[in-house]
Amino acid sequence: MKTCNLILTGILLLLLSNCTQQQKVENKKTKKIIQRNKPATPISYHYESGKQWVKLHKDNASFGHIIAAVNRADIAHLTTMDSIIIPNDSLADIAYFLPFPVSVPALNDIDKIIFFSYPAQAFAAYENGELVYAGPTSMGRKNDPTPTGLFFTNWKAETTTSTFNDEWELKWNFNIANKLGVGWHEYEMPGYPASHSCLRLLEKDARYLYDWADQWVLSKKDEIVLKGTPVIVFGSYDFAAPKPWKKLVADPHALDISEEQVTQIASPYLQQVITEQNKRNKVPATSNATSAP
Repeated sequence: MKTCNLILTGILLLLLSNCTQQQKVENKKTKKIIQRNKPATPISYHYESGKQWVKLHKDNASFGHIIAAVNRADIAHLTTMDSIIIPNDSLADIAYFLPFPVSVPALNDIDKIIFFSYPAQAFAAYENGELVYAGPTSMGRKNDPTPTGLFFTNWKAETTTSTFNDEWELKWNFNIANKLGVGWHEYEMPGYPASHSCLRLLEKDARYLYDWADQWVLSKKDEIVLKGTPVIVFGSYDFAAPKPWKKLVADPHALDISEEQVTQIASPYLQQVITEQNKRNKVPATSNATSAP
């Protein structure tokens, strides 16, 4: 009888364990619910003097962040512009002023992924297919283009110096191409691609991605054991043409990137992304992540 009870107990424990594991899988696949302020009316844009606008709205930080994002420029540079683009809505979530879709079902199985659009000079971070954060960027200038393709986040540093000029201090730096010295960080945003191949961000955005993305994990021999968060940089910028976001005044959807386009951009890389993600999920890496190359 005791033997039978032990066998039954073992079976029950096994069933409970399987149920627990299944529940963990189901919970992981549950989409994150994002609460957003939707535009009260269809978004439209008009021009105003940069210096005047900043002077009148200097105390409205949230609207200022939207204006900075729309013009791909920090506040300091907005004041130097004769005209800047202003949306008709100051309360809607910033996601509605940037080109990426808020949901991409093709990414449902991807824990985390970041996209940087060269033509739109904007980025988007997704968790299981849902947009969790978006912002503007200033990528590589004509003579120093940002490399495109699939990358993975490597090491990070709250403050470091540029490999291009050791007098330049980079805050919230997260490397994505170690040998090339390319990464994202906070630095001045002049309203056009101006970097020396890195991905410049507003400080608020750089800090968010710095905390959100995962670092690589190295072995004692400095070999990569686990890769960090996948990053896809895509497209090209027409340096001979007017700034593309100026089209928004005539057509508020001129820069929109559709769900289908994001899916097409990601498709060639998804298998590799999932392979690396599976490795990482099998071996918790947070306590062993290195913070330097």
